[in-house]
Amino acid sequence: MNYSTRQRQWCAESPRSWGVFDLPRLEKRVSELEQACSQPNFWADQRNAQKQLRELSNLKSRLNEWRDMESRAANLAEMAELSLAESEDSLQASLQAELDALTVRLKQLDFGLKLSGEYDDRNAIVALKAGAGGVDAQDWTGMLLRMYLRWAELRGFKATILDSTPGEEAGMKSAAVRIEGRYAYGLLRSERGVHRLVRLSPFDGDHLRHTSFALVEVLPESDPVADITFSPDDIKVEAFRAGGHGGQNVQKVSSAVRLTHVPTGIVVAVQNERSQTQNKEIALSILRSRLLEMELRRREEERLKLRGEHVSPEWGRQVRSYVLHPYQMIKDHRTDFETADVEKVLDGHIDPLLESYLLSTISAAAAG
Repeated sequence: MNYSTRQRQWCAESPRSWGVFDLPRLEKRVSELEQACSQPNFWADQRNAQKQLRELSNLKSRLNEWRDMESRAANLAEMAELSLAESEDSLQASLQAELDALTVRLKQLDFGLKLSGEYDDRNAIVALKAGAGGVDAQDWTGMLLRMYLRWAELRGFKATILDSTPGEEAGMKSAAVRIEGRYAYGLLRSERGVHRLVRLSPFDGDHLRHTSFALVEVLPESDPVADITFSPDDIKVEAFRAGGHGGQNVQKVSSAVRLTHVPTGIVVAVQNERSQTQNKEIALSILRSRLLEMELRRREEERLKLRGEHVSPEWGRQVRSYVLHPYQMIKDHRTDFETADVEKVLDGHIDPLLESYLLSTISAAAAG
């Protein structure tokens, strides 16, 4: 298919995608929310006010994204028709590049329409912890951290490492990263579970094959007002000296913070920042997200029990295997999706894995 044929086909089909995304209806909803926000008693119910403000912000962002797509598509069509009319071949390369970019972006936006969970549009906190496998497991945890950071970069999302504990020889014992971007949680929630690596160990003198494990948790970023609230009396706060890298200040000052939520026993420790106050704020943010995720799991378990379905311990379940030896293959055990392009996946190109999981859950929900 030559460029002009493909361009005309794209311009004919692309409006169908954003036609599904009812822009006039959403513009009406934006107007309603803006009117509600201007009412004198809007802040009487703070939780509801925060919920409406978040919805308003999300809808405006969505509208801007799709309106931008409409504008870019219209400009592309106009330039292409002009180029064809004047037989101007010099623009073909740039027009083709813009067409390819628009096609990728349209696919991303269209996929976002399938993310309809209550918290899917939230930022995500990804927590990683080395499992069985010693130094190899810590190195594997560091590889996974890099994979998610690269994925965020490729998506245009902002990634901030909230906390990290380096391994003795390589990699990470644990790490937590906040990924900010639309649908970050909805996209990444498929990653939670145990990830298994099989390879020839670079830390084994005999270069033998080793299997190592890492646990990935994905939490929706919690709103401190609208989502989870708790009494200060429920939190036990401990300060301690941070270990690992950080310079003299880390060694001399008890800047690290450990929070224990007494009712649930959840413990969060943060030591990345030099300020105890900053570490405490980060720890509170992670704690709220863990409590929110706990509540979401409780709801899901109740829903499955009502339907008479078996509730599996998802947190400890092996979800994916990455085999680097004796062959190269990544397999998701929930969807049976496989790819031999291991290096590309580990470099952050995980969208096909994310999409296969989401589509499988949509199919399962429809069948149920």
